[in-house]
Amino acid sequence: MKEQGNKQFWSRWSGFYDRFMHSNERLYDAITAKMKGSLNRQMNVLELACGTGLISGQIVGSVKSIEATDFSPEMIAEAKKKPHSARLHYSVQDATNLPYGSETFDAVVITNALHIMPEPEKALSEARRVLKENGILIAPTFVRGEGIGFRLRTRMMELTGFRTYHKWDARDFEKFVSQCGFTATEERLMGSSIAPLCYLEARKDTNKQGEKL
Repeated sequence: MKEQGNKQFWSRWSGFYDRFMHSNERLYDAITAKMKGSLNRQMNVLELACGTGLISGQIVGSVKSIEATDFSPEMIAEAKKKPHSARLHYSVQDATNLPYGSETFDAVVITNALHIMPEPEKALSEARRVLKENGILIAPTFVRGEGIGFRLRTRMMELTGFRTYHKWDARDFEKFVSQCGFTATEERLMGSSIAPLCYLEARKDTNKQGEKL
């Protein structure tokens, strides 16, 4: 089954996405700075749920190549409008059913997407499959916050048609990734109490097969 989830939401708001995310610019700058420290110019990278290319456009200079994908044709169309390196290629793909061969990529990046996928375990299964032995998963993800500010923000987003399928805290998120066949190598809480983000890096663990969740 193809990953649907919030597809209609992203298709409808693709032209406004960059302006919408402007409020998180400092957080995204911090995320990409962390990523660059773990990537290098010998790496071929796959990005899942790339949206309009906010992350891929920032990290492409630090890697050999990026295959940046999203399930929304409208998001990919917006990404392609931006000037970008020849080492960066955009395409429409289903994160739960990727066309790439096994052990193709040195790193898989998926930013702020797993919690809004109905079946994120399928996306991580595919990420694990296409990663080389000891390949890196970089999966910064918004997690559950506390207080009225977090609840109001969540409610406002829901009123626009946006849906969060999984409301992990940082510990639950790390456990979920581990159950999908990865071993966390770095976990850091970033952002604010209103929009907390768990920056997670993990290695493909060849001793784990991934549990049925």
